[in-house]
Amino acid sequence: MPLSWQGRKIQLKRGLKIKDVLTFNISRAVKWQETTLKKLVFRAKDTEFGSRYGFDDILIAPNIAQGFRNNVPISGYSDMHPYWLRAYKGEKDVTWPGSIKHFALSSGTSEGSSKYIPISSVQLKSIIRGSRRQMLSIINSDIPKDFLTKDYLMVGGSTTLQFDGTAYSGDLSGITTQNVPQWFDRYSQPSPEIRAISNWHEKMEAMLEVAHTWDVVMIAGVPAWIKILIEKLLEKHQLNNIHELWPNFSVYLWGGVALSPYKKGIESMLGKEVRFYETYLASEGFIAFQTKIDSQGMRLVFRNNMYYEFVPFNAANFNSDGEINKSAEVIDLADVEEGVDYAILISTGGGAWRYVIGDTIKFVHKENCEIKITGRTKHFLSICGEHLSVENMTQALQLCAHNLNLAFTEFTVRGRQFEDGELGHEWFIACNKKVEDVIEIENQLNAKLSELNDDYSVERQHALKHLKVNILPEEVFINWMEKHEKIGAQNKFPRVLSDALYEDWNQFVKEYRK
Repeated sequence: MPLSWQGRKIQLKRGLKIKDVLTFNISRAVKWQETTLKKLVFRAKDTEFGSRYGFDDILIAPNIAQGFRNNVPISGYSDMHPYWLRAYKGEKDVTWPGSIKHFALSSGTSEGSSKYIPISSVQLKSIIRGSRRQMLSIINSDIPKDFLTKDYLMVGGSTTLQFDGTAYSGDLSGITTQNVPQWFDRYSQPSPEIRAISNWHEKMEAMLEVAHTWDVVMIAGVPAWIKILIEKLLEKHQLNNIHELWPNFSVYLWGGVALSPYKKGIESMLGKEVRFYETYLASEGFIAFQTKIDSQGMRLVFRNNMYYEFVPFNAANFNSDGEINKSAEVIDLADVEEGVDYAILISTGGGAWRYVIGDTIKFVHKENCEIKITGRTKHFLSICGEHLSVENMTQALQLCAHNLNLAFTEFTVRGRQFEDGELGHEWFIACNKKVEDVIEIENQLNAKLSELNDDYSVERQHALKHLKVNILPEEVFINWMEKHEKIGAQNKFPRVLSDALYEDWNQFVKEYRK
C-alpha cells in the first residue's frame, strides 16, 4: 500500500536526520556535545551518583563542561565498580535512572578478571543506532543494489546470556542480537542456534557445516578469527578463494585490533576486491566507524548519548603503569589537535561518568572528527623512556615483514632486564614460514622502530641494550588463548605483557619448545 503524504513526510524527516548525523563538521559536533552532556546530566541528576557529585549545580553552571569537569572525578573501572555492582544486584537509580537489566562481560587484555559493564535500555538503543548508521553509510556508497537482500555473517561471542534472577550478563553481541531490527535479523548468519554456542571450536564446526548454504555479502568480526574461518572453509571445500563459495562477498567490518598484520593473509584468500570498514564498538558504547572506503580514520558518533573528553597521553598525565593521574589535563573536542595521542574519556547513557575506556586515539582529520586507535593506555612500552605505542610496534613489524617477504600475524612484547643486567625488549612473533635468519629480523625491526620513534632511537644508544626476537607458529598464540578461555569472538592477544602474563606465557612457550 502506498504511503500517505503524512507517512512520506515522516520518512523524509527521518532521512534528513540520518543525513544530518552522517555529514557534519567539528563546529556542529561541538554544539551537539554540549547538548548531549546537558541531557545526560539532567536525566541522571536524581541518581545517587548525580546527587553525590552535584548534577543539579552542573546544570546551572555558566559553562556546563567546566562545571562537569570540576564536580565529577575521572574514573576507571575500579572507581565505578562499587556503583555498578549494586546496580547488578538490582538496586535502582545508582548511576543511571531505573534498573539495569543487562550487563556486558568485557575482559580486556590488560586485566585477567571480567568486567561487568552496565547496558541500560537507553544505551542499548544507542549501540543499535550506531550500528544502523554505519550500515546506512555503507549502503549510501556505490555497493551493489541487492546488498540488503543477502546474508550478513556476524562472527561474535555466544548469544546465550546468564540470568541470576535479577540481571542478564554475557557478551555484548548476545545482548544486542535480541534487540536488532527484524529486517536485519532475517538476513543475519549464523543461525540463532549456532550463535548461542559458547565453545568456539563447536561454533566453528557448526558454521563450516552450513556455510555453503549462505549467500554472504558482508562479514563482521575480529580479523584473526575471520582469517581462520576462511582458511578452514577453503580447506573443507577445496577452493582457490572464498569468492568461489560466496561470490557476492563485498564488505568486511572489523575492529578491536590493527588490521595490517592480517590483511595480506585475508586478501590472499579473496577472488575479487572487498571493501574494508573499521568499527570502534566497545562494551561501553558505539564510539566511531569508518564512513568512506578512502577515509584514514573513523568518524566519532555524535547525538547518541555519549559525551567525549580527551587526555593527552604523556608522562604528566599517566604514570609508568598507564594509570591516569586524577589531576590530569583534560580537553574538550574543540581543543584537540591532529596527530596527538589522547586517552579517551566517555560519559554515557549507561551510567559511565568520565570513564577511562583504556584506549588511546589520535585525530587524523579534526574537521571531520575522524580518529584512529593507536593503542591502550596500559599497552605501551617504556621501561626507560622509549615510549613505544602499539601503533609504532605494529607498523614497524609490518614494514619489516614486507622487506623480508614474510607474514607476521600475532605478536607480543615484554620490556625486561636481561641476564647481563641490561634492559631490553623481548619480542614473540607469529610466523608460519620457516625463518632462517632471526638476526636479520632483529636488525630490521630495530631500524624501523628507530625511524618511527625518536625516543626509542635515543634510548637504543644508551639504556636500551637488547632487542630479542622469538619466532613461533601462529598456533602457539592460539593455543595460549584457548588455555585462558579467550579463544574466538572479540578476544585478542595482549600486545604488551605484564609481569604475571609474561611468566605464564614464557612457561607456556618453554613447554611448547620441549
